[in-house]
Amino acid sequence: MENNREVLVEVKNLTKKFGDLLVLDDISFNIKKGEFLCIVGPTGCGKTTFLNSMTKLYDITSGEILIKGEPVDLKRHNVAYIFQEYSTMPWLKVEENVRFGLDIKKVPKKIADERVNEYIKLVGLEAFRDYYPDQLSASMLQRVVIARAFATQPDILLMDEPYGQLDMELRYKLEDELINLWQRTGTTVLFITHNIEEAVYLSERIIVLTNKPTKIKKEIKNDILRPRDIASKEFVELRNLVTDLIKWW
Repeated sequence: MENNREVLVEVKNLTKKFGDLLVLDDISFNIKKGEFLCIVGPTGCGKTTFLNSMTKLYDITSGEILIKGEPVDLKRHNVAYIFQEYSTMPWLKVEENVRFGLDIKKVPKKIADERVNEYIKLVGLEAFRDYYPDQLSASMLQRVVIARAFATQPDILLMDEPYGQLDMELRYKLEDELINLWQRTGTTVLFITHNIEEAVYLSERIIVLTNKPTKIKKEIKNDILRPRDIASKEFVELRNLVTDLIKWW
């Protein structure tokens, strides 16, 4: 990762409580523009709570989250969110699903048409643009969601275990497609996963969280050359390092 990239997101002393339960405990880190950052940690440690705090689904207890130096504001900042569950609209065709976010943001029709065509092509769904979601496979559904998110050209794309329900072969294919899209667009990606191999395969940097109350245990720079070989010495060593860090029992 280039050290001279500007900081896009600043998380400062982020703390979140639910009643007396402390979930996020004074978390601070930055995300650089165009970075692919993965966050991993034990099951139930608060990874999704952090994303929900970024999207204002939850009010934070204390601290702040800044985008471009300003408190996160979904009216001002373009934040896209991809969930683990498929979030296509079943009554809309593929093309209409990809266009949905652009229509919400009132992007001019000519620009929207160009983006829809571009991203449908990038995710390999040109032949399926007039299909409805119930006519598509699981991997195709997730491609539609990814195309819709990238088409809005977000300031930051948040991904919450988007491939968790897919088998290994489909995961690898979609991970490669995601890397290709990220490299072509320069989108800033924050990717939550419990799959350590996935984090090592995708990321430029990995943040390892502790069990609740959640703090940052370690930040690890991932300089493994792409395309990455999951059987290489460097890959296995980094995967083992992250695995050892997550063990909390």
